[in-house]
Amino acid sequence: MTGVELLEGIGALPFALAIRRSAIIYIFVNAAHILSIGIIVGAILPLDLRLLGLFRKVPIEVVGPFLSHAAAVGVTLAIVTGFCLFSVNPLEYAGNAAFLIKMTLLALGVANAALLHLAPQWRAAVKGGPISLRICLSALLSISVWTGAVIAGRWIGFLLE
Repeated sequence: MTGVELLEGIGALPFALAIRRSAIIYIFVNAAHILSIGIIVGAILPLDLRLLGLFRKVPIEVVGPFLSHAAAVGVTLAIVTGFCLFSVNPLEYAGNAAFLIKMTLLALGVANAALLHLAPQWRAAVKGGPISLRICLSALLSISVWTGAVIAGRWIGFLLE
């Protein structure tokens, strides 16, 4: 199966056809996608800022696990709703530079978070230990990547023909 055949198959999925045929379904899926992005940014940005030294009175051992889980839920919902939106016109999205940048940044953001959570420095920090340089660098990368992903996501519509 070629890449084009795969994309055409995605566009022919029953839910893709339903979304394409119904403005109401599209609006709700799009709104759910935007809300999931809000969950991601609303969880990740405060956590990253705390890891960088702001809000020092807020204990990382309390907010770290909670905000990490909230962000993971947001990412999961964004991927599901984003795939539904992608399925409406997969051939066009697959050739859209902003979409490809957003997907790259999404993968980088998820990889950064996964690597951070596997690091012993993270486990120490959420047990009340010090915030290492590794954690600070990860937080800076996270802020940059997720902000870039949001910007790229908004840019997609401007590049669609």
